[in-house]
Amino acid sequence: MYTREVMRDEAHCMEIMKGMEEAFQKKDELYIVNVLKGESSLVLRVHAVCILAEIGGEKSVPVLSDVLQKDPDPLVRHEAAFSLGQIGLSEGNKALEKAVVADPDAIVRHEAAAALGSIGSADAEKTLRLAVNDRADIVKNSALTSLFNLEFLRKYSVGASARERAPRP
Repeated sequence: MYTREVMRDEAHCMEIMKGMEEAFQKKDELYIVNVLKGESSLVLRVHAVCILAEIGGEKSVPVLSDVLQKDPDPLVRHEAAFSLGQIGLSEGNKALEKAVVADPDAIVRHEAAAALGSIGSADAEKTLRLAVNDRADIVKNSALTSLFNLEFLRKYSVGASARERAPRP
């Protein structure tokens, strides 16, 4: 279900956003995690996911994986999946694979499939092949795109990790 409260109190949201900007400058991950856990505003949680991925990198994978599995709003879960794909570490694969096959919202399944392709781990292939049969075309298309990327990487990869390889969708 989509969050009913996009922004309840604009002044409160502005204060928290200012706090997140300060936390970004200081690389204060705990502040951002507390926003994710304690704020009901969609605006704040989406922003927090993006900042956490930027400042936390590899260390943020467990928190983003948790958000992907548990946040009540599909837009926040979508952003968590996207962020895991951008970080590019296979540590996020388990949560992404679970989202591809089990998330109730197609936008999340689609982004999780795309993120798996972006990470480029061959072990995601089985899950992506299942997603080709998804009831939503956007998920099918993302799975097919990711499978193509895995094949490309299998044949032509020059790097040891997703961060060292191209192209990344």
